[in-house]
Amino acid sequence: MILVQWMLTEHQDNLQGWMTEPTSFSAGAEEKKESVPTQLMKHKKEVGVASEELGSANAAADQEVQTTSEIRQDCVYRRCGTHEKTDMIKFLVMDQDASKNSELYVPVSSNRSTVESSEESEEDMYRDEEEIEREKILLCGTNSSERKLSVSPEMDIMDYCRKEWRGNTPAAKRMRKGYEAVAQKFASIRRIRGDNYCAFRATLFQALSQATQLPVWMQSEDFTMLPENLLSKYDWIKQWQLRQKPGKRMGEISDEMKEYLILLRKKWKNVSEIKGPLEKQEACDELFKNEEEEYSLYEALKFLMLNTAIELYNADKSGRRVPVFSWLLFARDTSSNPCQLMQNHLNHIGHSGGLEQVEMFLLAYALQYTIQVYRLYKYSTDEFITLYPNDPEEDWPVVTLITEDDRHYNIPVRMCQETML
Repeated sequence: MILVQWMLTEHQDNLQGWMTEPTSFSAGAEEKKESVPTQLMKHKKEVGVASEELGSANAAADQEVQTTSEIRQDCVYRRCGTHEKTDMIKFLVMDQDASKNSELYVPVSSNRSTVESSEESEEDMYRDEEEIEREKILLCGTNSSERKLSVSPEMDIMDYCRKEWRGNTPAAKRMRKGYEAVAQKFASIRRIRGDNYCAFRATLFQALSQATQLPVWMQSEDFTMLPENLLSKYDWIKQWQLRQKPGKRMGEISDEMKEYLILLRKKWKNVSEIKGPLEKQEACDELFKNEEEEYSLYEALKFLMLNTAIELYNADKSGRRVPVFSWLLFARDTSSNPCQLMQNHLNHIGHSGGLEQVEMFLLAYALQYTIQVYRLYKYSTDEFITLYPNDPEEDWPVVTLITEDDRHYNIPVRMCQETML
């Protein structure tokens, strides 16, 4: 009954605004307000069932915190500090969660060099599949040393903040406050290339950078047999789409997916065996300069997410206890089962979209890592620091990311002091 109520209200609410199940911590909050899924988790722990508050709108939080689209609009001006007198070009932006068009007006300066500079500064923003394909064509005649870095060199986090957020708008002020809070823990930041794989790239880079051993679940012989085993049970997995070979079905590329899983285990093992921190960092930097290997690793991560989704779905159907995010994952009318999740979401990651918030939970469970995210636009709320999942196992390692809008992720580095969760 609860899920039915939730699904009826799903089209009225922006999923991204309330899909924040995890426990969060505030920084400078005068008044703490909990998102609906956060309340749901508390109620679940008390009575063991889902709360009817699951489908309600988080209107108070929406009024208090500037929307993601407003923040993206503010990004256009953040390097200039003031709004230039410019012509206006209207762009239609499809919201990932609300499934309806909204209008975003982006100024374009008459000065060509200013436009180019703005475009370069906005490389963090998500791009559609056509833009990615155009870049690939342009890169064909470019030397590898001249290509965009997947993970940029580190820079002082407050220098980065002052460079990116010079304006006096509410969003700019909130971002500066957020970065100041992050700077209490981390000295530097590394920008992540924004090509719809940024959540994978940031999480995997952080995980490998601190890896000291190969995860136990990756040591199993069954690990590399996942494609074959799943195909023998679920014929619909043949509809899996590889980024490198979009026309081929999984039945034809199961051996290649197995190679991707083997590659992931090999790279993880090699990096974890490096003892020196500088040498480990150099190895990670080198790995993320190899585009072919890098995207193969992301395909492996997506497949691990599918496997985890199947396990959670089957566990729920058999009456076993599952994390709350699993209910939300399969309550969407675009992913009511693992097959739809693959067709409508996983197959599109890296092409026309990135990870939605609920899929960040799935990534964390697939890797058995806690993903801690500083959500800068949520500064001064109790969702400023969000954990995926909200109740991780004590022995799960923690990786830390930064986001300004829940769409693109960068990584903080050089911890100033040890962070205890």
